[in-house]
Amino acid sequence: MELQPEILEKLQRLEKKYAAMGQDMQSYLEGLIYTDYLPYWDYVHLDVLLNLQHPRTDLPDEKIFIMYHQITELYFNLVLHELDQLGEAAQPEASWVLARVTRINRYFQALKTSFGIMVDGMEKEQFLKFRMALLPASGFQSVQYRKIEICATDFVNLLDKDHRTAEVLRAPLSEQFEYIYWKKGATELSTGRKTLTLKQFEKKYQEELIRLAEKQQELNLYEVYRRLPEGPEKGKVADALREFDVHVNVNWPLVHYKSAVRYLQQRPESIAATGGTNWQKYLPPRFQKRVFFPELWSAAELDEWGKGWVEETLLGQ
Repeated sequence: MELQPEILEKLQRLEKKYAAMGQDMQSYLEGLIYTDYLPYWDYVHLDVLLNLQHPRTDLPDEKIFIMYHQITELYFNLVLHELDQLGEAAQPEASWVLARVTRINRYFQALKTSFGIMVDGMEKEQFLKFRMALLPASGFQSVQYRKIEICATDFVNLLDKDHRTAEVLRAPLSEQFEYIYWKKGATELSTGRKTLTLKQFEKKYQEELIRLAEKQQELNLYEVYRRLPEGPEKGKVADALREFDVHVNVNWPLVHYKSAVRYLQQRPESIAATGGTNWQKYLPPRFQKRVFFPELWSAAELDEWGKGWVEETLLGQ
């Protein structure tokens, strides 16, 4: 049988590819003869995926809680995948940067929309029971979320707003790390001491996060934006970064806040989160004023950061 020209052309390209690696193309082609077909369930490792849920109780809604957090971590991994590409690109064009930031915004939009699974998808009575079996585990301990923050902006923008002093900023980054905003939120409500949740997290990830922060000083997304040439395309990137800022630093913490208000808010006292974190001070953006790209916002916008959303959420309760 005579081979079609397009098949011959592909074989020639394959031969060049394997020759460049010092490999014999015919051996690879022979291997294809014996290679089995790839079914969908093997490609996505479906059996493994569906066996990663191990509830600590027999309450049915705990499975919702586990699976939703697993899905969230997969989305976070997609965000980090894009941020890694952005940071490593030598001289990216603004259109290319815009495409990647737009992808990130889609991921966070999906996360925000899906949070109804958590807010409205579990029985409050079940949650308040099975949550006690999860201590001290907490979504606070999501290292991927911490990496997203570090890869997004200058490290100073992640410091607790009360410690962004000249003295702190002169210190090595490893010392500045002690003042990162989320440590203040992981304190016991009654004593102000570090929670076990925070102690565990620091023991496992702190050194890794410090190394990442040192690396990202020149590679974070804010730096990528600054290096872009001025022009209309850079303006489009700025708009996309503003959207990213709102997704991560307003919408995402506040959908958690809404969930916490529903499940944990009681009068006259509130229930601590599963890790004992001070969610009333940690989650609302109006307390932290955490902004990735402050130069892209006006003074008035920064002053009102997250305020309207919180008021709307509280009035709706």
